Amino acid sequence: MSVKQAFVMMVQKRWWTEFCRRNREGKKIHSFVLRGIAPPKDASKVLFYVTKPVGEISGYADFIERKVGDADRLWKEHGDESVLSSKEKYDDFVKDSQRVSFVRFKDLHEAAKTIPLNDVLMSIGVRRLGRKGFYIMKEIEDEFVASMNERAL
Repeated sequence: MSVKQAFVMMVQKRWWTEFCRRNREGKKIHSFVLRGIAPPKDASKVLFYVTKPVGEISGYADFIERKVGDADRLWKEHGDESVLSSKEKYDDFVKDSQRVSFVRFKDLHEAAKTIPLNDVLMSIGVRRLGRKGFYIMKEIEDEFVASMNERAL
């Protein structure tokens, strides 16, 4: 039996802020839209690394699925789960991409205590993070989630 790994996804601060806003409004399922075929293909959780200037893992959610396909069809199916608030904004974002990815997730948690870049790099044993994100082992996922749930003093 294989254990699913978590995926650390890179998100800009503006997208993270909007996911948090939607979550506070009671939205249960969210979709992160990316042009082309994007990871993760499969995962247990998605951890959100908010890129510069933040530079921290700021939360996590349960991974539902990644859907790849026609931009118009996926907008019709899951556009209401996106932080892109209108079809016009979506079209502007995906531009001429024929294929897009919707990374769907639920049960979003904002970290009580974020994880800084240096701690992430030390835990996974690399010098730089992959631009499209990366998988982490189950043990590191458990460590990160536990750390994010600790209350800061």
